[in-house]
Amino acid sequence: MKKKILSSLLCATVAATTIIGCGQSAQETSESTTNATAEVSATEATSEEAKTEETTSSDSGEKVTLSIYTQYADDDTKVPYDYAVEQLKEAFPNVELNLIVQAQDDGQTLKTLAATGQLPDIYQASTDIINTFRESNQIMVLNDVAQSTGFLDKLYEANKDLAYAEDGNIYAFPFSGQEYVLWYYNKALFEENGLEIPQTYDDLKNCIEVFKSKGITPLALFGQEGWNTAAAYDVVATRYTEGGIKALDEGTASITDEAYASAAKTLEELVAAGLFQDSATTTNYDQASEMFLSGNAAMFINGQWYIEDATSALGENVDWMFYPAADEASYEAGKSVFSGGGSASGFAVNPDSENAELAAEVAEFITEKYCEAKVMYRHNPLVALDTGKEPDSEYPAMMKKLSDTLPTITATTKFTWGLTNSTFNDGIQSESQGLVSGQFTAEEFIADMTDIME
Repeated sequence: MKKKILSSLLCATVAATTIIGCGQSAQETSESTTNATAEVSATEATSEEAKTEETTSSDSGEKVTLSIYTQYADDDTKVPYDYAVEQLKEAFPNVELNLIVQAQDDGQTLKTLAATGQLPDIYQASTDIINTFRESNQIMVLNDVAQSTGFLDKLYEANKDLAYAEDGNIYAFPFSGQEYVLWYYNKALFEENGLEIPQTYDDLKNCIEVFKSKGITPLALFGQEGWNTAAAYDVVATRYTEGGIKALDEGTASITDEAYASAAKTLEELVAAGLFQDSATTTNYDQASEMFLSGNAAMFINGQWYIEDATSALGENVDWMFYPAADEASYEAGKSVFSGGGSASGFAVNPDSENAELAAEVAEFITEKYCEAKVMYRHNPLVALDTGKEPDSEYPAMMKKLSDTLPTITATTKFTWGLTNSTFNDGIQSESQGLVSGQFTAEEFIADMTDIME
C-alpha cells in the first residue's frame, strides 16, 4: 500500500512537469501545478479577448491575433520563437501572436483547455496529444497545407515518417528531426580525481564512490520530470536490448523479459550506490542543470539540445560519453544504439479556430523558422527540414562528435513524448521515478509495470 501511495504521488509530480527543449523537447518554464491551473483561467480570459480582435480574412489588412501555446523557457526554446516572430512580421504583417507559455505538466493544461473549449489556435503537440485530439476532432488535418506550402519538399528524407500519424495524416508540422539522449560529463572533474570515462557498471560504481567521497554528486537528474527518469532507465535498458522502451511501447517486448528485468536491477544497484542526488525526483531541470554547470555534479543526462548551453558554460571541460554497459563487449556493441529518436510531434492547429486556415499557414511558417534558428543560432543540424542555412559559427565539439557518430547508429528508441501507448507512457514515467528514488525495488518496478499494462 505504501508503494502504491508513493506511485500516486509521483504521478502527481509528473502531472506538474514536462520536457525541457523538445526540440522537444524537451525542453519549458518551471511552474507548479497551482500556476498551471491559474494559467488555464488566465488563458480563458485572454482567449476571449483575442477572439474580439480576430477577422476571418488574411487579406483584409486588419490585424488577426492568433494564440499559440508553446515552450518558452530557455535559449533552446526562446531563440527559435523570437526569431520566428520577427520573420512573421514580414511574411504575415497583419498577424500577431499571443504567446501562452507551455506548462510543465505533461500536456495536462492543454487537455484542460481542449475540454473547456479554450484550445489555442496553434499549439505544440506531442504524439500523445495528437492521438488524443484525433479522437475528439480537436486537431486539424494538415495534408493540403503541407503540400501547398512546399513543406513536404523540404522535409529531409530520413524525417518524412515523423510528419505522419498512425492513420497516414499530418496533424503537426515537426521541427525536430531524430534526437538523442546524451550522457554528459565534466572532463575537468574526472581528470582532477584521476578517473577514466566509465565503460562498465563496475567502472561507474568506482566513479560514484570517488565523487561522493569528495562531496560531488555523481549524476544530477531532474527526476521531477518523468521523461528524464524514463530516459535514465532507457539508457540502461538499451545496453541489454536495442529495443529499449520503444519495443515496450510497441508491444514487441515485455517488461518481464530478462533484458528489462536486468536493466531494472542494474539501475536499482546504481541508485543504491548513490549515482543520483537524494532529492532526484523533486529536482527540476533548472536545479539539476545548475548542479552540473557549476561543477557540483560530475554527470548529467539530457537531450542533444543541451550541447549549446553546456558548451557555453563549461567550454572544453564538457563532453558526452557512450552509455556504460555490463562489460566491455556490451559497451562496444552498444555504441551503435542510442536512447531517443524522432516522433510525430510539432505545431498543430485547432480546427475550430475562427482563422483555422490562416493558423495552419502560420504554423507551417513558424516551423520552418524554428528549424532555421536552430541551425543558425543553436548550432543544431538535427532538424526536420532542409533549411539551406548555415550556422553563424562552427559547430561545438560535442555536436561535431555526434554528427560523426550518426552514420554508425543502427537503432534508436523513443523519448516519452514520442510514445504511442498512453498507458505505458504514464506508467514508465511514474514507475521509473519510483525506481530512481530508491523507494521501489527492481522487482516492484517490474510488478507495477506488469499490472499497469494488464
